[in-house]
Amino acid sequence: MSRYLLTRVGTLLLSLLLASVVVFAVLRFLPGDSAGTSLGVGTTSEQLEQLRADLGTDQPLWTQYGQWVAGLFSGSAGTSFVSRLPVGELIASKLPITLPLSLAAFVVSVLVSVPLGVVAAVRRRGVVGVAVSAVSQLGVAVPVFWVGVILVWVFALEAGVLPAGGFPRQGWEDPAAAVRSLVLPVATVAIAMSSVMVRYVRSATLDVLDQDYVRTARSLGYGRWHALARHGLRNGAVPVVAILGIELATSLLGAVVVENVFALPGLGTLLVSSVAGRDLPVVQALVLGLTALVLVTNFLVDLAQRGIDPRLRAGSALGGAR
Repeated sequence: MSRYLLTRVGTLLLSLLLASVVVFAVLRFLPGDSAGTSLGVGTTSEQLEQLRADLGTDQPLWTQYGQWVAGLFSGSAGTSFVSRLPVGELIASKLPITLPLSLAAFVVSVLVSVPLGVVAAVRRRGVVGVAVSAVSQLGVAVPVFWVGVILVWVFALEAGVLPAGGFPRQGWEDPAAAVRSLVLPVATVAIAMSSVMVRYVRSATLDVLDQDYVRTARSLGYGRWHALARHGLRNGAVPVVAILGIELATSLLGAVVVENVFALPGLGTLLVSSVAGRDLPVVQALVLGLTALVLVTNFLVDLAQRGIDPRLRAGSALGGAR
């Protein structure tokens, strides 16, 4: 196990290093000039050269990359080209909106999709199972921003019970207003995530129900629900844990998209405005952070699956022995 863990940690670190190289290189080769964007029209060549020197973009790419990575190791993601504020401070100021949104959407989607997926599998030929499957397919087909637009139209414009967008200026100092402003964004992300998760949970449950040990349990007199709960939950949890880990990471990505639909001043709006303004330090910090979140989540999911399923531990032990 220790050898496997060391291998996985090494793979994770190598993946993060490669991700940093790709993120840095792709952003540097995009068309446009950060200095020119910052100064605007009518800028002289002398002003451009001076700003490039101030920003450090006149240095060789490998020098810029080395300085950026060295800054990351020292806890600094650089300084914004636009606001001239530390990138870490900018990102930290947006987290009180994005984190509650993504975590609440993840919790709601799990509470909804897991029981619905199990019911859709157990009652697959019944009205409930067919209805759940049909609704989940519809949810997967509809883009997440359209879900947000529909919810705004129904609950904000027609019913008038929730705000259409924005976030209270006083933030979480007014918790009731803050929660009301996040209800529709959370519902939007949760609906999109639940539609995907229901299908995975249903598929995993169907695989378990078709196993010989579940059929044997039913032949001994156990009901379908009893046999599933007693003999199938642990085996069915392995693929479900994998999709839960992926959905935890995508909940943050979904929040980034939905924030722009609801005009929430979180990481999503910061990313879009930074891309438009070619604020490279902010963009590369956000993209690398999201990439690192996905990689670390997959790493933790892998460890969780091995903890649940002893066959995975035995397989790696045999592989190490060979």
